[in-house]
Amino acid sequence: MTHSSAQTASVFCFTGVPPLGQTIPLGLQHVVAAVVGVITPAMIISGTCGLNAAEETLMVQVSLILTAVATLLQLFPLFRRIGARLPVVMGISFAYVPTLTAIGGQFGLSTILGAEIIGGCVAIVFGIFVKQIRIFFPPLVTGTVIFTIGLSLYPTAVRYMAGGSADSPWFGGLRSWSVALITFGVVVFLNHFTRGIWRLGALLFGMIVGYLTALCFGIVDLSKVGPAAWFALPAVMPFRIEFVPAASVSLAIVYVVNAVQTIGDLSSTTMGGMERMPTDREFSGGIVAQGLMSIVGAFFGGLPTASYSQNVGIVTVNKVINRAVFAFAALVLLVAGLMPKLAAALTTIPQCVIGGATLSVFAAITMTGIRMITGDGVFTARKSTVVGLSVALGVGITQVPGCLAGSGFPDWVTTVFGSSSVVVATLMAILLNLILPKDRTERKAEEK
Repeated sequence: MTHSSAQTASVFCFTGVPPLGQTIPLGLQHVVAAVVGVITPAMIISGTCGLNAAEETLMVQVSLILTAVATLLQLFPLFRRIGARLPVVMGISFAYVPTLTAIGGQFGLSTILGAEIIGGCVAIVFGIFVKQIRIFFPPLVTGTVIFTIGLSLYPTAVRYMAGGSADSPWFGGLRSWSVALITFGVVVFLNHFTRGIWRLGALLFGMIVGYLTALCFGIVDLSKVGPAAWFALPAVMPFRIEFVPAASVSLAIVYVVNAVQTIGDLSSTTMGGMERMPTDREFSGGIVAQGLMSIVGAFFGGLPTASYSQNVGIVTVNKVINRAVFAFAALVLLVAGLMPKLAAALTTIPQCVIGGATLSVFAAITMTGIRMITGDGVFTARKSTVVGLSVALGVGITQVPGCLAGSGFPDWVTTVFGSSSVVVATLMAILLNLILPKDRTERKAEEK
């Protein structure tokens, strides 16, 4: 083997430092795939909680920094226990948005941050006992919950496509929908008719086209960029932290679900790039780090973290697992997060652009759930019952405001069970999976 071929091969090994000519483009590929998912949840929750422009900029800035640090922690574990030591990107996640929106709309950002700390503690406990707890979350349960998460995000996407909120002068107008549909069309085209960086960066490129279109339509406000600083460190506790037990329970359940999804992402990474399953220690370290970063992030005004399935997809395609590539991607996000002016520029993206781009993301989340449910090629009457009843009850309750707020119900029941379809669907899926007898075809599939 020649020296150059040995260098080339190093990108397919976890350790070692490949040449910059390989590290930079491969790392930027992960940045492009992740960046929209990093900044958009912060912008959505900022709007829900009524934050001003400076506070929204701060949340976007912190989201970039937390994603960078969480990814580095997965690559270089603390004490060999906090972190998976696997090639994954971890950061602020869409998966929490339905529940965060419900909590934020009712209680505000302070309660979200308090619930985030409790949820992070729950994730750490889950990570420590992951071997014992995993039995309660087979693909049928996890897939049902992820399917429900995707469904519950659709109204958010459509509201953003229409302009964000009824207070906006562009809400429901032709300009908002034109920009949203142009953005959506570009994303779909790049996803299905291109390859390489164009396909991997479909969301980013779609948002660029949408942003330029919005500029032409006069619906971009650049006034918040000027006052922002070029460099600043995140502030400790920029927002108050409050603990509302019902909100904390609601978000903690979602943390458990996302811990299970992290198991799936770690498994996909190692199977796709390393041709093996993760060890129990790798599972545990990855989930513990996820919980720890959520706790730390709350004190800086950040949102919950989870693994990024889109970046896992890149690993399964190109087999590049060298941690220097992922570390470079994390450093790019870190530098971006230390520049408030860049964060402020990102917050000028109109909500109709965000809606047009993220509709395909939310659809992908929904279809991921379906693939998990039908992954063994068997869809039985029992599966139909578990999925159908869980989703029906979870989504149905949230479609009828106040249905759990009548006489005899304490206030916390509405907060825990009536504000997020994900919580009810999760509990129902777990219970039904435990109670209903398995069909013969399912038992045979498990034995294979």
